[in-house]
Amino acid sequence: MSHISQEILDSLTRFEMPGPVSQKERDSAIDAEGTKLGVFRCGALILGSGAAGLRAAVELKRRNVDVVVASSRLFGGTSACSGSDKQTLHTACTGNRGDDFLGMAREMSSGGCMDMDTAYIESVGSIYALSSLLHLGLPLPQDSYGAILRYKTDHDEAGRATSCGPLTSRLMTKVLCEEAIRLGVPFLTGRTGVRILAQDGIAGGLFTVDSRDGINQYGLNLVLFDKLVLATGGPGELYRDSVYPKGCFGALGMAMQAGAEAVNLTESQFGISTNRDRFPWNLSGTYVQVMPRIYSVDADGHEHNFLANYYRTTRELASNIFRKGYQWPFQVLRLPDHGSSLIDLAVFMETSKGRQVFMDFKRNPYQVPGDKPFSLHDLDDDARAYLENSGGLGNLPIDRLRAMNPPAVELYKAHGIDITREPLQFSVNNQHLNGGLGIDNWGQTSLRNCYAVGEAAGTHGVTRPGGAALNSGQVFATRCAQHIAANISPSVLSESEDEVTSAAAAILRELKDASRSKGALAPEIVKKEVQARMSDKAGFICDSAGVSAALDEARELNGALLKNGLQLDSPEHAALYFQVKQTALASEAVLTALNHYIENGGGSRGARAILSKDGTMVPKTSKTSLDGFRFREEDLSDRKKKVVIQYNNGSGEFRVAEREVRADLNLSEISFEKNWAAYLAGDICR
Repeated sequence: MSHISQEILDSLTRFEMPGPVSQKERDSAIDAEGTKLGVFRCGALILGSGAAGLRAAVELKRRNVDVVVASSRLFGGTSACSGSDKQTLHTACTGNRGDDFLGMAREMSSGGCMDMDTAYIESVGSIYALSSLLHLGLPLPQDSYGAILRYKTDHDEAGRATSCGPLTSRLMTKVLCEEAIRLGVPFLTGRTGVRILAQDGIAGGLFTVDSRDGINQYGLNLVLFDKLVLATGGPGELYRDSVYPKGCFGALGMAMQAGAEAVNLTESQFGISTNRDRFPWNLSGTYVQVMPRIYSVDADGHEHNFLANYYRTTRELASNIFRKGYQWPFQVLRLPDHGSSLIDLAVFMETSKGRQVFMDFKRNPYQVPGDKPFSLHDLDDDARAYLENSGGLGNLPIDRLRAMNPPAVELYKAHGIDITREPLQFSVNNQHLNGGLGIDNWGQTSLRNCYAVGEAAGTHGVTRPGGAALNSGQVFATRCAQHIAANISPSVLSESEDEVTSAAAAILRELKDASRSKGALAPEIVKKEVQARMSDKAGFICDSAGVSAALDEARELNGALLKNGLQLDSPEHAALYFQVKQTALASEAVLTALNHYIENGGGSRGARAILSKDGTMVPKTSKTSLDGFRFREEDLSDRKKKVVIQYNNGSGEFRVAEREVRADLNLSEISFEKNWAAYLAGDICR
């Protein structure tokens, strides 16, 4: 095996991010009730500076569109700060005799609730996404024949996954930002988008807050645009038990306030990860494939071999720890028959008892009492074959990890955690929202001139292959740039000075009232209430009564916020004021969709087990059945439809509907001669 030097390891885990970026200058100012606001103008505004947002900016700039990137924290979002052992990019495969785009699309949409044309677009577009990232310098590994090295990931039978280490998305962000700087893309850094300004269902402006901008006490400004691209990631502050970086609020609530539809908010991802307070990171892939010892510690400091209460033999226990590597997300179908998701349930039950759960890379798995000790020679065939092929047959988990994936060790060391010396505390956390804003085949939401890419867009269905989200962001960022460039025109608000001034005055009055309000709720209290409710009632284990009660509480909270307001203790906290209100709204949206699904007979699927006394599925442990976790089976007909939800600002209520997925894809009429003219005339983007 080739030696990997410390210099190479550092290049994958300790690299510098690019900078500085050029700043967009203010174009003008308006006066709203005696308060001055700065005004910026551009053809296209990208809100968010992660891998998807920067891809959109680069593609727009290459098409000569006047584009600006606004970001609250450059390199502070999920693309730059999240990952796993070898963070995955899922693309069309170079193995065997190449890939079948339709086959890849079918696999991506196999869990249901995903449009087939969307899956096909992501499949076809993955070729350009991969090749352009390579062109920009992304260090994806190749073999001596020039093929990209691949492996299997969760929900992936073909082996289309590739990676350049634990920080793949951060490296993507790096090379895309370097290209944006080279192309001269201007930025508005430190800017938090707080309210979309629309006219007749068409977006035309965005109010932003930058506490460093002294034009007014709140740092409130306005950007007028023709097109808006939301690339703000997912609602990471929605859950208390979360592996998102802190401060990632997303734009779901803000976009829904403006009237944009959301889809599939019922679908999320949960999995084991280190805790948010120290260094949040997904413990997938090699971290568990090397089979560290997993145990819990009670309040008295006693260590518990708790997995032995769930698995029947040491071999079964160790092999399922291994499988957690490529079956990382909780998946309800892996709960029965002593599958790998029984580990998630076991960890959940231990933490519910107040115990702390750890994995130790210095020790092999505990044996199941009465059975043989752990042995690398006594594993299920899939685990043994993988370890043999990967050179992972060292005596201890840390030896196997160093041999199979040295950057995984360096990653934690770079954050002050030496897993060669200390165990990792972990739990089951919310990791990804598979739903989001509904988009068409060009990335445009139901709010015209407003696009969504990356996790802000609800392109995924119930399940998705690991790394498909990174690919989706790159593909639809390119698609929306293509569509925007073909349909650019002046902002719908460019001639509406009175409407702009009136909207600015309304926001300023709201902020002034919040500053004076004495009966309003405090933002931190509201945020904690929302997060606790979502983690306790809408996590990967939930039931009808709990979700219904949580929805009532969420409605009550938003009603109180409308009636009594939210406190603004200081003008420099204006951004947090809006983010907390929008998070509360997003919480109600998710609970409304989930409650609708469950009340209409929806069963357990993907990342959620819906508990029910009438359920037909019961997880089994080595000793007994967990009847308290009896859950409903999925109704397969539900895979053919999406839950669609839209907020009515006037009534303060959500409208819920269902839409059939677009399952058919007819490619028989496509040919070079028939379709070339449409491309040349630009009609494909109409």
